[in-house]
Amino acid sequence: MNSRKTASAIAVTLAVALGATACGGGGNSDGNGGGDAKADAGLSSIVNKSDKKGGTVTYEHASGPDSLDPGNTYYGWVQNFARLYARSLVTFKPAAGKEGLQVVPDLATSLGKASPDAKTWTYTLRKGVKYEDGTEITAQDVKYAVERSNFAPEALSNGPTYFKAYLDGGDKYKGPYKDKSAEGLKSIETPDKYTIVFKLNKPFADMDYLAAFSQTAPVPQKADKGAEYVKKMVSSGPYKFDSYSESSGATLSRNPQWDSKTDPIRKALPDKIELKLNVNAQTIDEHLLTDAITADIAGTGLQSKTQPKVLPKPAEKAKTDNPYAGATQYLAMNVNVEPFNKPDCRKAVQYAVDKVGMVNSIGGSVKGDPATTLLPPSVSGYKKFDLYPSAGNKGDAAKAKELLTKCGKPNGFKTTLTARADRPDEVQAATQLQESLKKVGITAEIKTFPADKYFTDFVGVPDWVHKNKAGMMMMAWGADWPTGFGFLDQIVNGSAIKPSGGQNLMELDDPKINKALTDGIGIVDDAARQAKWGEVDKLVLENASVVPLFYKKNLLYRPESATNVTVAESYLGMYDYVLMGSSK
Repeated sequence: MNSRKTASAIAVTLAVALGATACGGGGNSDGNGGGDAKADAGLSSIVNKSDKKGGTVTYEHASGPDSLDPGNTYYGWVQNFARLYARSLVTFKPAAGKEGLQVVPDLATSLGKASPDAKTWTYTLRKGVKYEDGTEITAQDVKYAVERSNFAPEALSNGPTYFKAYLDGGDKYKGPYKDKSAEGLKSIETPDKYTIVFKLNKPFADMDYLAAFSQTAPVPQKADKGAEYVKKMVSSGPYKFDSYSESSGATLSRNPQWDSKTDPIRKALPDKIELKLNVNAQTIDEHLLTDAITADIAGTGLQSKTQPKVLPKPAEKAKTDNPYAGATQYLAMNVNVEPFNKPDCRKAVQYAVDKVGMVNSIGGSVKGDPATTLLPPSVSGYKKFDLYPSAGNKGDAAKAKELLTKCGKPNGFKTTLTARADRPDEVQAATQLQESLKKVGITAEIKTFPADKYFTDFVGVPDWVHKNKAGMMMMAWGADWPTGFGFLDQIVNGSAIKPSGGQNLMELDDPKINKALTDGIGIVDDAARQAKWGEVDKLVLENASVVPLFYKKNLLYRPESATNVTVAESYLGMYDYVLMGSSK
């Protein structure tokens, strides 16, 4: 198994798929922002290039993170942002276009070295890399980071649990807060200070993508306070936290112990980074247009109400990038909430949805294209199909009513439809969906919840869902890494259902789907492995608990002062925050 070849092959595949959406364009190199860049220039080039050090980058977010703790997050924007203060074993290359899809060494000296069966992976750390307190980072710190992030759900429950699922003995290990043994999890070996070996219970051909998660960012055990660690994190990257408030945000400044000689991928140009949380989404747009901030860190693009201020004006449109997000907006129907425990009731909803009307309701084609699959076209393994076709993707009310009768609900039914309150476009899409459902006799009461608690306190918690009879949930998902497995596993695998909050909102636990995922990730041959993901996608749609709504696109905006701006397709089509700077 040549992991470098695998990463390169996937990057090329994705680049071809994404290339059709990219328009050329340049930018100035004087570091003063502005320039002659064109619309979509950031899809294939770095706009407003600058090598100047200094300035303050300011980000805003409409709600907040699940956590800024690199071992306790599942948000794409946090994975992107965390690279500024938390170095993982490997990471996605900070670069424009297809280069940004390549996995490159970070803390490690190379990509993982795999055994022939892809069950043992070895990484060697760089020597002399230091934390902000001056102590050297060791392989034991990486081992501890993985143990706390995957095996201590009583304290850290937000992130994915791939390591727990694939490390040998992971199903029995109780985590570092309960298991006080010096050895810890035996399947993570650290034969010396700079070598870490992962021994898996089954082949896992995407290991380098897993190693790119912030969960492999080192954590010194003596500094760890479990869920409280987020209040005083120890930096391994070029920036450290000066302050942090869960409600208002954070300020980061340079880490004096960071050495560019041990970090070949970060330039660390800004002197200071400001993160402001819980800012109204429309206000964020206003701040972007008036050049008061550098970027909306969520990376989901301008709100539909802002588009008329930008798109009709050539000078303003030239400051936009409109990438596919590598994400799909979909409707999840919980198979354990009546009447969605009946397949025909779920299929009725499939036909009731007017997908074109939904896209138009949130701003039109700049926001996305109607979807017929769960996998988006930009993810490796995508296969085009449509199991529930309707003319022009506008829905088929007659077919929906026929299926309602078949499932014993000829007059329709009442249910709850959830959405995230601080995502105006999602609420608008839910409202449009509500109208479509009403036409076939389904009454959906919309209930909204804050994005930062959506999964952990509400729709991701099975007990809450069952108690509140939340049958339908608005959901958007992007790949954990840009392959079919990286997209599908945590939202359709039965093992991803978590009592404390997860992303398998349908509570889908189909043995055929579970097995197909496990079989697929064990295939060492690249082409055969990628082909498997289209088959899994089809199995999910046959179950009918997921209604693909639209393939998401982001309408991003580059303020005049933003420098080194480029889209990171590896991070859901948002800008690359490792590269980004400011002339202010």
